[in-house]
Amino acid sequence: MKPLSRRNMLKAGGALGAIGALSAAAPAQAWTWSAAGSVAGAGAGADPRWVWDPEADPLVASIIGRGDVPQVNTLLRTWKKNGQPLPDGLPADLRDFMEYARRLPSWADQDKLATAVEFNEKRGLYLGVLYGLASGMMSTVIPKEALAVYYSRGGADMKDRISKTAKLGYDIGSVNAYQPDGEMIVTAVKTRLVHAAVRHLLPQSPQWTGAADEDIPISQRDIMVTWHSLPTTVMRKLTDWKVPIPAAESAAFLHSWQVGAYLLGVREEYIPASWAEANAQAVQVLDPVLTPTPEGVELADILLHLGASVDAGLLSKPILGAFTRFMLGDKIAGWLEIPREPVWDPLLRTAWGPFVAVREGLLPFPLAPKAYWLFDEFLRKAALLFLSGARPISIEIPDTNRPS
Repeated sequence: MKPLSRRNMLKAGGALGAIGALSAAAPAQAWTWSAAGSVAGAGAGADPRWVWDPEADPLVASIIGRGDVPQVNTLLRTWKKNGQPLPDGLPADLRDFMEYARRLPSWADQDKLATAVEFNEKRGLYLGVLYGLASGMMSTVIPKEALAVYYSRGGADMKDRISKTAKLGYDIGSVNAYQPDGEMIVTAVKTRLVHAAVRHLLPQSPQWTGAADEDIPISQRDIMVTWHSLPTTVMRKLTDWKVPIPAAESAAFLHSWQVGAYLLGVREEYIPASWAEANAQAVQVLDPVLTPTPEGVELADILLHLGASVDAGLLSKPILGAFTRFMLGDKIAGWLEIPREPVWDPLLRTAWGPFVAVREGLLPFPLAPKAYWLFDEFLRKAALLFLSGARPISIEIPDTNRPS
């Protein structure tokens, strides 16, 4: 008789039926963050380690099993704008799911989303630096995320993988992110489908199963860990840098990411309702899990090389490494085997504060926000153009793992 494990229970009962059994078999590590602090205001209190995506997971597993992935990806390449009708020819079950999944939550506030645009216009440079060198590099010391990226198909072509991740960060910060002519809803729904595919495929990878300490990747908790590496980490750093952000803009930036989490399939009871709640949840789920893995160290090295290539030699790997040390600290830089830079390390510590102060001091001038935005937008588009090889970035459902 096979020993009772989470993987064997999953095989016996299926992804949906296994949730309760998995919870019962989980080691004692309480989920203590209260759903009273969520956008829902209440919840069942289930530990999100044992919650995945019961709507998308069986659907995508079926699409892969039926051999429909190539056809679906071909059709979805034409679906680019939020307000655009879904392409004709999609399987009926997928169409029904996507029509449902593309709807904004009832609590989405268009005024807040408009205010988030104002925030992004003023702080686009900081956001670009932080998404890339704080959030992006932090992902390599989130073990579950590093393993899932490395052993999934995207790990075989990190330039392509990063371009798709960068697109999400670009789309959520665009002026029309959630408007009919924007692309954030499309990007989030496609990413949700990709997550479901990875959940189905990675348990079939002997490389991943040999390295991972879980049986199904990308739980709701894992998604929120990654979420906190983005907006929560960004706001922590902006606070550290003493960037004076109006309360309405701070709340609006959070709101844009709350809506993003919802569109990625996160249950409302896990989405923090305020920055205080976001920080409290991050202390529980993000901060304690950061640690190096061989796969993460390799991914970090790839990211630094790609970052230097994006900037066409203007930023070298040593400079990007120094930025990473400045953003994430000596401990994480040491984990990632990033050498100290005798010139750049002290220069960043000395000069970044005054640079931020000067930039913020110019914001009250009438043309400054738009000028900042145009410059920052140029940099972001140039980076995406390089990463994509000047081709449209297409987020597509994988049907295989990383080739061994």
